[in-house]
Amino acid sequence: MDRKIACVVLVALLFALNYSAQAQQTKKVPRIGYIMSADPATESTRTEAFRAALRELGYIEEQNIAIEYRYADGKLDRFSDLAVELVRLKVDVIVAAGGDSRIRTAMNATKTIPIVMMSVGLDPVKEGLVESLARPGGNVTGITNLGRELGGKQLELLKEAVPTLNRVAALYDPAIPGTAREAKGDLTVAARGLSLTVRSWEVRDADGFEKIFAALNKQRPDGLFVLGGGPLMRANQRRIVGFALKSRLPSMYASKEYVDAGGLMAYGADEADSYRRVAYYVDRILKGAKPADLPVEQARKFERVINLKTAKQISLTIPPNVLARADKVIK
Repeated sequence: MDRKIACVVLVALLFALNYSAQAQQTKKVPRIGYIMSADPATESTRTEAFRAALRELGYIEEQNIAIEYRYADGKLDRFSDLAVELVRLKVDVIVAAGGDSRIRTAMNATKTIPIVMMSVGLDPVKEGLVESLARPGGNVTGITNLGRELGGKQLELLKEAVPTLNRVAALYDPAIPGTAREAKGDLTVAARGLSLTVRSWEVRDADGFEKIFAALNKQRPDGLFVLGGGPLMRANQRRIVGFALKSRLPSMYASKEYVDAGGLMAYGADEADSYRRVAYYVDRILKGAKPADLPVEQARKFERVINLKTAKQISLTIPPNVLARADKVIK
């Protein structure tokens, strides 16, 4: 009798162990589609901020979460194919970063898979990406930096740093929706209030930079202003910064990456902080929340960065009160 009981217990134990092993094997690991407009090296800081935030939330790659990385390498026409590829893989969530046109491309690829946007640029409500910030209403939610509403503030900060500033050359990529309107409209109005003159220069491709640089060498503006970001500007970041240094032009950018590369100043949303917040949205959605019910957040943290080394290189003395208000000073 004891042997029969022991056999029954052993069979039950083996069955339980086998069932547990099968359950672990069949447990679905969430898959995230991560699509960026630039290349891995350019996106590394933002990507690592996102991954670090996921780890803090308990998600470990190759253990309890999988991430499918896709990079357009600055080629906007690739973004659509990459988004479709992620949809075919049946990922659980798509994280799409970049300008509003890239978010729309992801939306065109799927109406059902949740999309968490990391949008820099226009108001997502005005652009039709969501119904409202409080109630997005569709399959898109996430973070908006409202980057193109900062142009006036950036121009003001450049003027404070360079009190003798009068004429500013503004570079912009017309392929980025809304940028031309900002360059020729909003920025011009802001400049008038600061007693500045802004001339805007379109850059349509990589070859266009040298032509514009040659023209600027003849016109000799007092400062350089780079509107927004976008793949074209990011891919030619060092060329732009190098020209400003060689021409001894004080320069203002929307991202501190330019300042790290040798630009003078930057003012904009702290992108690392915003990307950490994107992980929060992914976590909520994986736990059952609907993107339609998750309010879109505006960037919570902004930073102004000054490269004092660059200021010395171009023989510029930054006023002490401007330095005192900087969040980061590179010496």
